Amino acid sequence: MAKDSISLSARDRLTHLFDGGEFTELDAYAKVSDNLSGVITAYGYVDSNPVYAFAQDISVNDGALTRVHAEKISKIYDMAAKTGIPVVGVYDSFGADLNDGISAMTSYGELILKASNLSGVVPQISVIAGTCAGASAILAVSADFVVMSKKAELFITPNTDVKDLAQNAAENGTASLIAENDEDAIEKVKEILQKLPQNNLSPVPMFEFNEPDGVYSDNAEDIAKAVCDLESVIELSSDFGKASYTALASMGGATVGICATNKTNDKLTSSDCSKIARFVRTCDAFAIPIITFVDTEGFDNSECANKSGAVLQMAKLASAYAEATTIKISVITGKAYGPSFITLAGKGSNADLVFAVDNAVISALEPLATVEFLSHDKLKGTDDLAKSREALVDEYIKKEASAQAAAEKMCIDGVISVSGIRKTLVNAIEIMAGKRVSRLPKKHSNSPF
Repeated sequence: MAKDSISLSARDRLTHLFDGGEFTELDAYAKVSDNLSGVITAYGYVDSNPVYAFAQDISVNDGALTRVHAEKISKIYDMAAKTGIPVVGVYDSFGADLNDGISAMTSYGELILKASNLSGVVPQISVIAGTCAGASAILAVSADFVVMSKKAELFITPNTDVKDLAQNAAENGTASLIAENDEDAIEKVKEILQKLPQNNLSPVPMFEFNEPDGVYSDNAEDIAKAVCDLESVIELSSDFGKASYTALASMGGATVGICATNKTNDKLTSSDCSKIARFVRTCDAFAIPIITFVDTEGFDNSECANKSGAVLQMAKLASAYAEATTIKISVITGKAYGPSFITLAGKGSNADLVFAVDNAVISALEPLATVEFLSHDKLKGTDDLAKSREALVDEYIKKEASAQAAAEKMCIDGVISVSGIRKTLVNAIEIMAGKRVSRLPKKHSNSPF
């Protein structure tokens, strides 16, 4: 059988997840009429840390959800809430058992409520290993991370127009990672779990580490690999919001969340804003420090003008950073203009500490537009308009839009060299480790999410 077509049974999926293939099964004899429940629930250890898990069993009544099936999963959520232990759900079912009818629908509602109550308390990871349809899809996507096998299917109702459901889920931001097969999906889950704390009250994991050997460049992935611990970077949502980059990694042995805005040379789109905002909120829920590398000319103007909801996504991004109380450190590695600077590197609300490399350009407007606006009279009557404009832009950058100028105005906290980025960040994370923030009492924010 080809590697990319390996499909495991529900029990084998859990065996592959837990250390040594060992786990304690719960309610193993629960039945629906003469059949087993169609789901295996268990607990065990993953990389020596406790984890609860369930795996739907497609071989039993197509994995259909019944009241008993739901009660088994519900117990997993209840135990996770009591003990502060992560939950992994493996989905492979054609949906609710129609023989249970409304009872099954009610069960879905109860599970969605419990998953929602656990959100931000313990990490939840969904594995879409087979078919995940109807209300199961809503439940699965409610998790912090969704790992989807390349041959799996995720939908509310079937859509024959979409041929590759896994790739579609990756491109619209639903799936965090796409795996070649079941085994690969479980391995990716283990990698993510390793980077996450057990719950929202636990410290971030600490690791032994090796210094990075990556070479710094202007590319987001190269930056991450040049400053994070060797082989620690796990990129997430790579096919969604393609101008931006999000990853879990470790720096100085401690887990961090990495955001960068220059995966491509494009401006940030609504998808990029949604992607980064979601990642920032996930990191903040578990007190994972957020490191943001800023190098962008800003937001896509064509979307602002033509695409409904683009500004809303930008407001979502700004709100995510402003609301986050975890450690937030920004490094301007290139361009930071106007609203993008405010959103991603604004001191106070959106960053605790802001540094810029010595050749960074920080400006309220794109420098050329600024020159056209402020120095228009100087361009009148010039023999070579392009050359004169270029000279004025260079002068503006050196005098008004340089990292040094921003530091003099206390808009950033320091100017650093490229070679000093890692050391600066490690020291900043250590000094900010005791950060405490109190918010005004409220039920929750009403930000544009």
